[in-house]
Amino acid sequence: MRTKKTTPYLYMLPGVFMVLVFVYIPVIFNFVYSFFRLSSYSAGKTFVGFDNYRRFFSDDIFPIMLKNNFLYCIISLIVQVGFGTIVALLLESKLAVKFKNVYRNIYYLPALISITAVGLMFTFIYEPNMGFINSVLKVFDLPTRSWLGDSKLAIYCIIAMSQWQFTGYITLLMVVAFQNISTDYIEAAEIDGAGPIRRALNIQLPLAKEQLLVCIIITVIGAFKLYTEVYATTSGGPGNSSQVLGLYLYQQAFLHDDLGMAAVAGVFIFAITVVLSIIQIKITGSGKD
Repeated sequence: MRTKKTTPYLYMLPGVFMVLVFVYIPVIFNFVYSFFRLSSYSAGKTFVGFDNYRRFFSDDIFPIMLKNNFLYCIISLIVQVGFGTIVALLLESKLAVKFKNVYRNIYYLPALISITAVGLMFTFIYEPNMGFINSVLKVFDLPTRSWLGDSKLAIYCIIAMSQWQFTGYITLLMVVAFQNISTDYIEAAEIDGAGPIRRALNIQLPLAKEQLLVCIIITVIGAFKLYTEVYATTSGGPGNSSQVLGLYLYQQAFLHDDLGMAAVAGVFIFAITVVLSIIQIKITGSGKD
């Protein structure tokens, strides 16, 4: 009997060990390192207290990074989660019965492409002389722009690139959620005369609430981990106008050799994603049903 009681815990040990080693222990060490001045080329470290935090929050780039990350987050929630959910509803409707699988693959395909490859591809699309967008504008005799070279447009160009790539991923997650809803509910609503919009608002979305919350949390975390898209296109330019927290962390660690500041950026990203996720869970009342 004692052996049977302990057997489940033995199966859990490898997973617990992996989570501790690769998630929780690095997070704790990163928090500790944020109070030190560290260098990749020296084994020594100097305790500086909250000086790294003071430098981080007083940096002129900090409000720019925060604005860009929040802007990316808000637009991603509207486009990826909002539009992706609408597309998922359409794919599960009678309108897309014949070509449902084809549409799913078309929408999901961009998510399979390497982010770096997508960044390079869109760099050519946004190229001011021979790029696709400006070439189309020239055909219609419209003014062209230096899309990634304009400090007011660069971050929006990067955001647009990401929406194209990841909306299909959220769509696929929501399609799975809608497929798990019993058809009895849908058929009963149809018999009662409920149209597709009422069925979506009163049945499908409430029953897929947990998956919708997961999609929101994934999108929020991805918004504050944003790095590769910016690095592959503008590297934070022009003039730090497209700078984000993830790129700042990389630059501090590997370009400026200031591991303490990089640790502070990591702590801030971790804290803000955890807080926003908890707020979303509280607002939606997840887990109470």
